[in-house]
Amino acid sequence: MTTAKLDLSGLKCPLPALKTRKALKGIMPGGRLEVTCTDPMAAIDIPHLLTETGDRLEKTDRDGATIVFVIEKASAASPG
Repeated sequence: MTTAKLDLSGLKCPLPALKTRKALKGIMPGGRLEVTCTDPMAAIDIPHLLTETGDRLEKTDRDGATIVFVIEKASAASPG
């Protein structure tokens, strides 16, 4: 499975979380999304978003002001 990349460098809250939410809608279950942000609030907003969506934060890397999130799209909910 490939990893989609989303560079949100320079965007300020709430745009990184909103654009991440939109991008996750286009990812197949089990797929990955790598999100790069420079807004320090993203360190709070992105994990909070994933709590709402049920997707999984695989890892977070920081390099100076840059934060990189690797997110795994949750499996589709089973009907019933």
